[in-house]
Amino acid sequence: MRNVLSIVMGGGKGTRLYPLTKERAKPAVPFGGKYRLVDIPLSNCINAGFKKIYVLTQFNSASLHLHIADTYIFDSFSQGFVEILAAEQTFDSSTWYEGTADAVRKNLIHFRPQEPSHYMILSGDQLYRMDLLDFFQKHVESGADVTIAATTVDRRQAVAFGILQVNDSSRVTAFTEKPPIDRDIAHLRIPEHLHPDKEQLKQGKEYLASMGIYCFRADALEHALDNELTDFGHEVIPQMIDSARVYSYVFAGFWEDIGTIKSFYDTNINLASINPDFNFYDENAPIYTHRRDLPASKFNACAMTATLAADGCIITSSTVEDSIIGIRTVVEPDSYLSGVICMGADYYETVARKQENRSHGIPDIGIGRGCRIRRAIIDKNARIGDNCRIGMDASDPPDADFPTHYTRDGIIIIPKNAIIPSGTVI
Repeated sequence: MRNVLSIVMGGGKGTRLYPLTKERAKPAVPFGGKYRLVDIPLSNCINAGFKKIYVLTQFNSASLHLHIADTYIFDSFSQGFVEILAAEQTFDSSTWYEGTADAVRKNLIHFRPQEPSHYMILSGDQLYRMDLLDFFQKHVESGADVTIAATTVDRRQAVAFGILQVNDSSRVTAFTEKPPIDRDIAHLRIPEHLHPDKEQLKQGKEYLASMGIYCFRADALEHALDNELTDFGHEVIPQMIDSARVYSYVFAGFWEDIGTIKSFYDTNINLASINPDFNFYDENAPIYTHRRDLPASKFNACAMTATLAADGCIITSSTVEDSIIGIRTVVEPDSYLSGVICMGADYYETVARKQENRSHGIPDIGIGRGCRIRRAIIDKNARIGDNCRIGMDASDPPDADFPTHYTRDGIIIIPKNAIIPSGTVI
């Protein structure tokens, strides 16, 4: 295991998650009240004993740097590290990362001194809990050059993924990238005797989709990247099928690609349900994040239903339902929140600072008195004044950009550091 090097792909500009990615890299987007998206793959690696980890990024990486530097600190005995490798100019290359494979290729010069026997390639924007040690062991036992983690999908979902065809020994014999819905791919269906979950088969999940998670033998990766191909899913993996041993590893647990505002919103809100699809309450495989040493959250005469509240919140005489309340969130009396994701705040305001801001008509950080907010994402350090109405209209708003907010997929997004004056109706 000490020779396994894990590579977490930081993704591109994250345009589908905009405006949450306006000032931060996609893996640094807050999630679940107290986490960042990058905490998921990093925790999966650490829980498997893989503690040599690089994160590759190139867009808005400052907050990601700070989070990783403050969180993932290993002692000298573990020989572990989590380091960020941002795109850089060299004498050999002056371009940015042009794809997942290109990003790995350009950083091989940094990876080789670790003398890895295997590479684990992971995505920085997915929610799942996988036993990466089992994944690695199955890869070694099969003698594969590369093993692709796969999940089952139905025909409608298949249009967004690379679809695998496998034989009885789990060897990949064909790979079709994002087949259009009108294309006949019946020949790619999983044979019934090979399907890992008969219940999922009944639900129409008849295809194996690549999760964008790979385990490479080191020499096989070097050989696969000895060209100018830029992307693993579109180019490298399909090319390897005829010339290398490519196998699949079927993952039967929950997995969600958090690539859009809708998937981000729905997956977050689901965490507050009675039986969420993803379980953060697993002591055997915890999800790690930055230790903040915040006080316990305080609820003064509140009615709260199906809601998660992170550390350090103060909510007074308000009703909150089906919501995620992030760190240090302050909600003033007589407010109503339904289906709201509050990302919280980076700090508590002092009394003097509040008084100074109020003298200039600037609300406090948090949610003011008498607000009514529905189906919204409120990014960090946002200031919502008193008696604001956000998202309370019966109809979902069309996608648009406004000076104070954005709308995507019927969800209203209040951006980071936004100021919403008292009495505003959105």
